[in-house]
Amino acid sequence: MMFVPLKWLRQYVDIDGIDVEELSNGLVMSGSKVERVEALGEEIDKVVVGKILEIRRHSNADKLLVTKVDVGGEIIQIVTGADNIAVGHYVPIVLAGGTLPGGVKIKKGKLRGEESNGMMCSAKELGISDKVIPSYQKDGIYILDQSYPTGADIKEILEIEGHVIEFEITPNRPDCLSMLGIARETAATFHLALKYPDIKIHQEYGDVHEFASVEVRNTQLCRRYVARVATDIVIKPSPEWMQRRLMEAGVRPINNIVDITNYVMLEMGQPLHAFDLDMLAGGKIIVKEGEEGATFKTLDEVERKLDSHMLMICDGEKPVAIAGVMGGENSEVTANTKAILIESANFSADNIRFTSKKLGLRTEASVRFEKGVDPNICLAAANRACQLIEELGAGRIVKGVIDIYPEKLERKTIEVRTQRVNGLLGTTLTSEEMADILRRLEMEVIIEGEVLSVAVPTFRQDVVEEIDIVEEVARIYGFHRIGVTLPKGNSQGAKTNGQMIEDYTKILFNAVGLTEIATYSFVSPKGFDMIRFPEDSFKRRAVKLINPLGEENSIMRTTLMPNMLEVLARNYSRKVDRVKAFEIGRIFIPYDIPVDRLPIEKKALALGMYGKEVDFYTIKGVVERVFEKLGIVGIEFIPERNHPTFHPGRCANIVLENHILGVVGEVHPDVAENYGLEVRTYLGEIDFDIILQVTRLERVYKPLPKYPAITRDIALVMKDEIYVKQIEDVIRENGKPLLEKVQLFDIYKGKQIKEGYKSVAYALTYRAEDRTLTDEEVVKVHDRILAQLKEKLDAQLRD
Repeated sequence: MMFVPLKWLRQYVDIDGIDVEELSNGLVMSGSKVERVEALGEEIDKVVVGKILEIRRHSNADKLLVTKVDVGGEIIQIVTGADNIAVGHYVPIVLAGGTLPGGVKIKKGKLRGEESNGMMCSAKELGISDKVIPSYQKDGIYILDQSYPTGADIKEILEIEGHVIEFEITPNRPDCLSMLGIARETAATFHLALKYPDIKIHQEYGDVHEFASVEVRNTQLCRRYVARVATDIVIKPSPEWMQRRLMEAGVRPINNIVDITNYVMLEMGQPLHAFDLDMLAGGKIIVKEGEEGATFKTLDEVERKLDSHMLMICDGEKPVAIAGVMGGENSEVTANTKAILIESANFSADNIRFTSKKLGLRTEASVRFEKGVDPNICLAAANRACQLIEELGAGRIVKGVIDIYPEKLERKTIEVRTQRVNGLLGTTLTSEEMADILRRLEMEVIIEGEVLSVAVPTFRQDVVEEIDIVEEVARIYGFHRIGVTLPKGNSQGAKTNGQMIEDYTKILFNAVGLTEIATYSFVSPKGFDMIRFPEDSFKRRAVKLINPLGEENSIMRTTLMPNMLEVLARNYSRKVDRVKAFEIGRIFIPYDIPVDRLPIEKKALALGMYGKEVDFYTIKGVVERVFEKLGIVGIEFIPERNHPTFHPGRCANIVLENHILGVVGEVHPDVAENYGLEVRTYLGEIDFDIILQVTRLERVYKPLPKYPAITRDIALVMKDEIYVKQIEDVIRENGKPLLEKVQLFDIYKGKQIKEGYKSVAYALTYRAEDRTLTDEEVVKVHDRILAQLKEKLDAQLRD
């Protein structure tokens, strides 16, 4: 994700004439995925800058303070419990009648007899996320960094206004994990000029080689290493504007030096790291592989086990950082730091991905490195950091740069045929129009008749051949501007029989009240534990992803049940009182573990439901109704007592001619508890590939019967453990050839039936196709049925 505050974006591209909706829609149409737009400070009203003039203890409460505060034009009294304030502090004050995020309204009142005409605000009360509030501002009232005009609107002072756009950055566009990357896309989309930072350092002294040296022992894993040095460092909080930009971009401010490195990373996309130079033995940096089995304590105070495949940053004696992932505690910038070495390096994406995964440690730096960072921005990023150190008065910059870059990455040149582009897109663009689009993306273009020679900037590592250029032209020109055309020739397309059956099945489930869902194929292995699959279950043999987004998406699913339960649980947690859902999706069964070939892809059908009127017979009835419409006849529901996911007495296998199609039943209470479902929940999973094979959608005409039917009702008393299926099997077997239909219409247990028994009532329909049946014919068959029910099931006619 990339959070882009529009106030910050305006520094690089003039978007003042474009409203936020037009901006986000335009970027979506040109290929940037906008997740959401957040409006800052919308609910904040009548919150101003106040200066604390006087503080005294509350006479009736030891933990309360009574203050006098200048809020511009008047002095008001406020009672507070904060203990981090002092006379002279400038703080945010919400006046009586004002509002805070969440709709909180502040009124005049009294606290233990003392009048309070407003409230001092903490950072959290101003709507600043807890995860980005500076540590020194987390507890107590938010103390402003300097004096401001009293009574000034706090939204203007802290810039708590405007919008932040959240982008989801696809793996092929790591250049967009930066403000300049998004600004570049904005400029190209809206045909605007892009303004890069003017990087200048005005005063430098000495020679960097007198302070530090760098040795790169593996140039395959470290393509470039740039180092600069700054001395006379003064550690202090960053200015308010920088802290605000970092917080809006989702990064917690720490101190001026760390904030500068993070600021440049967000601005340019190049991760930086600052080492305390005095903690580097001999002032040396050595880039080499780690030692197998060694341990290293990172900045988060965790001891991490290394191996020989991990690239380490070392000094003359010891490791000081895990390259591209996180620095070490033994060289971090502290309040006592007086000199720093700024690292701006380029590391192998594959190696950083491996290291981050092996350590279970993902950082803002590793996220960028593992997707691929342009080595040609290393020097500019280091210089930008030095510029900000100088501008903020944080230190003095040492002259010179250590830059180890043995094999420079050059621009790739691609030849693009104008006719080919137009042929693929259905457009009539000229070579000049295409060149204009590509130049807006900072590509160098030479037009040679109907061929464009395009030099691709090195930050666009995803553009490697002509078809990639076609895509760039299409998205900037605008997919919505490309007309609809029909394919030429005799090509025809139609859905396969399987696709039509799947579509029809979805319609049927919708018709019986179920909603279709779609979930990810990448799941967490914890799902097997959640649904109580045993350790030796073949379903646990899953395909593991080499580069997962996280543990929760690290394997390919072998069952849809955890996905369905997660959806049900999510709805239940949001107070949805009734859900009926289904999903037809793929599962992936490997041939072998470890995987040496593509897995088997099967389609599965999952059903899930809960609600006041939902029970086992609801989900069973849904399956029966849909199967009936699909022409699948003869299915049976056989009790299943050993499935770990289901209640042992409320579960059945769906069987057709001795083949198990799937299972339905009530979710086991332990499984329901694992998902936070406090209601009875019903679940099913069916092999949809078999459904495709046994579906019969052909309909054979059958004329209305010529001869009347005779119906007989029977009510049977029998032991409670006898299943309805056993009864119906006996009835059908002995009712041939006259029995046409068997319909269960009542099951009763109560005072009139003794304990351990039940009454089951059926309507039996008899008919002959060639004649009108006589009562004697029906009685003969009917009596045979009753006799066999008594003999085989000890069933008695109910009086």
